[in-house]
Amino acid sequence: MSDSTDTRTPAESLGIVLDEHLRWIGQWHRAAFFRDGEGGQRASAPASFAAWCAVASKDDLVHQPAVRKLATLHEQMHRHAKLVLLKAADGERPTESEYEAVMGRFEEFVLQVRRVERAFGAAASGLDLLTGLRTRRGMQEALEREQNRFRRTGQAFCIAICDIDKFKGINDTYGHDVGDRVLAATAAAVSRGIRSFDEAFRMGGEEFLICLKESNLAEGYQVIERLRIDLMKSPVTLPDGRVVAVTASFGLVEAEQELSLDELVVCADRALYQAKNSGRNRVIRHGVDKPEAALSAGAPGRR
Repeated sequence: MSDSTDTRTPAESLGIVLDEHLRWIGQWHRAAFFRDGEGGQRASAPASFAAWCAVASKDDLVHQPAVRKLATLHEQMHRHAKLVLLKAADGERPTESEYEAVMGRFEEFVLQVRRVERAFGAAASGLDLLTGLRTRRGMQEALEREQNRFRRTGQAFCIAICDIDKFKGINDTYGHDVGDRVLAATAAAVSRGIRSFDEAFRMGGEEFLICLKESNLAEGYQVIERLRIDLMKSPVTLPDGRVVAVTASFGLVEAEQELSLDELVVCADRALYQAKNSGRNRVIRHGVDKPEAALSAGAPGRR
């Protein structure tokens, strides 16, 4: 891939990946069946996919399950293809099962490329594919609008940051697929727990930001505390019947005229950190709730 592709979006770069792999599969067939493995260098994995991964690493969707699956399929496809070429170089034709192993993964790879193209299209629109919430791309603009309204009218608003408790432990215990279920369930709880005119965003990982409009700190606390309880009472049931308990910690701050948006987010994040270190599964109001001395030593940490 030339340097000019560095300016392409991940979705545009995927088109190059697909074109190069369509050429590659033809070269692989000729090398495997008609040239006794000769020309294998031309049938090696195109460099475009590695270049695409570098581009995609700048986008939130690179950590999505669809993208992880694409990378796995790519690795499996080329590993099987290389084994066939090594046998062909020794004069041995691939068996039907070996051929199907390559072609089956190639077909899956092409289908997955199409799915990821659509996923990046959704990301460009500011939506997180897994949770259905808006991403950081839309968050800053929405918060700026609310802050401008606050400075113009004096109508208060609050920001809350939500972080799923012990999420790494969920991933380590149950796997990333279950972790994704927990993320989606938490996003659904957030969406139903806030008011129709409030807004919620996925900040990244297991963190969500909630903008509570027309709310002072006391009113915002009521909304977030109800949400915390709803989430605690809504465990995630897995297909095999296992139940995963989910709780979250929240940091809440009310807007102040002299604070910038970045400073408000920092204040909410500090309150969240305090919630984590005070035992998790709680709402901490910035500037109101004090650290619990009994838990200050040997605090459990952010996650």
